[in-house]
Amino acid sequence: MNDVSIRKLIGLLAIAVASTLAGANARGADTSHSQSDRPNVVFFIADDMLPRHFNCLAEGKGRNLTPNLDRLAGEGVVMMNQYCASPICTPSRYNVLTGTYASRATNPAFLQTTKNNGGQTKVEFNTHIMQDTPTLPRMLKQAGYETAMVGKNHVVEVAGLKTFPDFDASAKAPENVALLKANHDKVCQAIREVGFDYVDRVYHNNPHFLGLHEVAVQNMEWITEGAVNFLDQDHDRPFFLYIATTVPHGPTNGPQSWNADPLISPLGYLDRAPDVQPARQTIPKRIRTAGLSVNDDTCNLLWLDDALGALIEKLEQTHQLQNTVIFFYSDHGQKAKGTLYEGGVHNPSIVWRPGGFPVGSTSDAIVHVVDFAPTIVQIAGLDPSTGSFDGESFLGYLNGMPEPSDRVLYFELGYTRAVRKGSWKYLAVRYPAEIENMSMEQRTRILENWNAARRRRHVRIVTEDPSLPFSHLTAIPGGGDAESGSTGSLPGYYDRDQLYNLDEDPGERNNLAGVPEYAGKLREMKQILNAHVTRLPGTFGEFGK
Repeated sequence: MNDVSIRKLIGLLAIAVASTLAGANARGADTSHSQSDRPNVVFFIADDMLPRHFNCLAEGKGRNLTPNLDRLAGEGVVMMNQYCASPICTPSRYNVLTGTYASRATNPAFLQTTKNNGGQTKVEFNTHIMQDTPTLPRMLKQAGYETAMVGKNHVVEVAGLKTFPDFDASAKAPENVALLKANHDKVCQAIREVGFDYVDRVYHNNPHFLGLHEVAVQNMEWITEGAVNFLDQDHDRPFFLYIATTVPHGPTNGPQSWNADPLISPLGYLDRAPDVQPARQTIPKRIRTAGLSVNDDTCNLLWLDDALGALIEKLEQTHQLQNTVIFFYSDHGQKAKGTLYEGGVHNPSIVWRPGGFPVGSTSDAIVHVVDFAPTIVQIAGLDPSTGSFDGESFLGYLNGMPEPSDRVLYFELGYTRAVRKGSWKYLAVRYPAEIENMSMEQRTRILENWNAARRRRHVRIVTEDPSLPFSHLTAIPGGGDAESGSTGSLPGYYDRDQLYNLDEDPGERNNLAGVPEYAGKLREMKQILNAHVTRLPGTFGEFGK
């Protein structure tokens, strides 16, 4: 039997197993809440977590107080070879909620950027979900699921948001309170229009980009309370809950994150502080009691874990946990954010259900971020082939079935594209001619405008030098903030063509693209990349179309 036949068999068997497991879960659950046999799904997506933040990974073992995350890892499956297609916030969320590559985005800003680049697509913070975009929540809703979202948006297109003339104005001024509420209402409505029934407690963007400096803080409990309120409702249908935290993304300092004023939210000042999690002042004490160092890193991780714990506790209280599958995922790899190197795209995830999965506590199956949507669809008892997904369900791997040997992963971000097959990875860097040949005057103007906007928001400046080379992600001299830690970090970073053997060189420090003995492999990998680019909208250098 060939690999294609095996993959088809896996899909058919997985559908059958999903139906059986869902029924078994429902029969074992308390019936206080009326439920169908189909399981609930909670997708918990964190923001900018590092490998050291996970006790279940070698880099983080024993470094964090995260009992609830540890429970998911211990009772569920850690997907050790989970990958992200586009390692920054917006496109990775697009991948999760659509099951497709972000270069398929059709929002005006993305299409205009493509036109400005002569037809070359540029995947970055500009790939937004539109009202007519096929989405996972819409597909589940049409199949009878109740759908809900709370937390960070940063992906659904929202038109008509009001701007604040003064970033440093008071968040207590009535006119600014009205603007904050009007913006939040618009965001919630836009999210409803892409397939979510219940929407509440939304950060439209990172805290520094909400419009006022005074509200540029994290409020984990405010988000959690929105999710708990949804879970506390009577559900006569199975549900899909998407909860997106804003931590441990910056700002990470105590006064703007775990130790901030709990009354501050994207709506301004609350009348009361949410109390759905352990009190913030207990965080340092619990960390010390566990024998760990108290710092913003450990405090924010425990704060996030408390949110996860509040959801699990509410699911238990409402007798819904026994019929719920939980996905835990950070939006992308953080060790090389803003690049397609392994530190950006390799990004383990966790899948949990009561009793675990037949595969055991870990899986080495190579899976992709665009696989989440078809996997969840299949868990819901639907056929993933009815959706327009770029990914494929990995439910079969969770159920212990073998993975095919021919899986190719595709990655896209900024001015780079990459593919991985087996142990080989090819990465291409291509700038449109007008960017590659940009004058110093243009470079200076771009950098000055970029820095001026950041100064208004009181966020750090990466560089003042317009002569620095561009990053993989942006045509800003020296690169932007998101990719500042990875720009120029590897020996081959600025090479046009890069070829790596990940078995022998997992750190991607030895570019083999110019070595004659690997010319055949380079040609093969270029052909694989070309095939992917050809199937997707737009162009990329000399590849495709």
